[in-house]
Amino acid sequence: MNENQSKKSNIILIGFSTTGKSRAGWILAQRLGRAFIDTDAWIAGMARKSIPEIFEEDGELHFRELERLALEEALARDQAVIATGGGVITYKTNRERMAERGWIVLLEAEPETILHRMQAEDTTSEVPIRPLLAGDDPLQQIIELKQKRQPLYDSLADTVVSTDDISIEEVADRVIDKLGSIGVAFC
Repeated sequence: MNENQSKKSNIILIGFSTTGKSRAGWILAQRLGRAFIDTDAWIAGMARKSIPEIFEEDGELHFRELERLALEEALARDQAVIATGGGVITYKTNRERMAERGWIVLLEAEPETILHRMQAEDTTSEVPIRPLLAGDDPLQQIIELKQKRQPLYDSLADTVVSTDDISIEEVADRVIDKLGSIGVAFC
């Protein structure tokens, strides 16, 4: 194991919105006896407002700075499972820090699955949950944003788990299996 790999004690979940990062991350942390950190929840708690409110009131740049701070706080931990926001990979420094501090699992889903999940979440809220996807054709916006981010997701991921047609428990199982197959020890 090289020096950089010895620093990699965290499991970091990346991927587009609604691919299961928060829910699977919590289950994964429970199964592995690790702390769970959801950077979006950390941001909302620190700002004392929802992410859509941060976007609306303070703008995306302010949100991205809070996201960077949340990620740094999470990456300072060891042996944690970290669920990141979908756009965390858009900044090079975030990508570099994640690669240094953890094993990165890309949770993947098809655009239609993502839209279906977002629509199910949005029925419980008056404000759209995903500010970057507000508009007339959310499926097209998902496709375009996902295409833009996909090369960054792919280049960063140590392994990939498709979440389209499986339960959240199965997602956690597959993450454990995939990480084990590339030699990640869970002690």
